[in-house]
Amino acid sequence: MDEMIVFTDDEGNEIEFGIIAETKINSVNYILVADANEDDEAEAFILKDVSDDEDEEAVYEMVSDEQEVSYIGKVFSEQLEDVEVEY
Repeated sequence: MDEMIVFTDDEGNEIEFGIIAETKINSVNYILVADANEDDEAEAFILKDVSDDEDEEAVYEMVSDEQEVSYIGKVFSEQLEDVEVEY
């Protein structure tokens, strides 16, 4: 994981994630990230770009809708041959 992103949760805590993959579906950017401190079996999350035109930096939120997670998870599974993605 070369690229990193710092995510701020609802409580204001900063969490550093490594970016595993990126994709764009229906003009929406998604990234698959994992905890930067984990090794082999890291828990991964799908983040969705919800930025507005006036935002200077990208704004991401965790995808929580089960159907969206399933669909985007399948896309990432197909992209990543050497990584097992469970969703």
